[in-house]
Amino acid sequence: MANVDITPGICGLSTRVVLTADEDQLVTIRIESACPHIQAMQAELAELDGYTEVFARFSESAVYAAADKHCKHLACPVPAAIIKGMEVACGLALPKDVIIHIEK
Repeated sequence: MANVDITPGICGLSTRVVLTADEDQLVTIRIESACPHIQAMQAELAELDGYTEVFARFSESAVYAAADKHCKHLACPVPAAIIKGMEVACGLALPKDVIIHIEK
């Protein structure tokens, strides 16, 4: 199981994603988001084959297809965070924070 908390930036619309993988790497995904566009992705991402998804190309990813359909901001970090959480849930990566630090 992996819990991913995303604070995306200036929009302030936090998201929590809970991912649980079974022994066949079938991943159940639960999205709780203050963003209605991210929340709309839930219906398409309720259950995915973890191995297929984490090794997919961007153009073949169900997560990125749902983001393309629903998400209004190209730089939104939530789709990548879902993939990172899926890697952890499937035992393909260790849990480690990803940091994007921006200065001007």
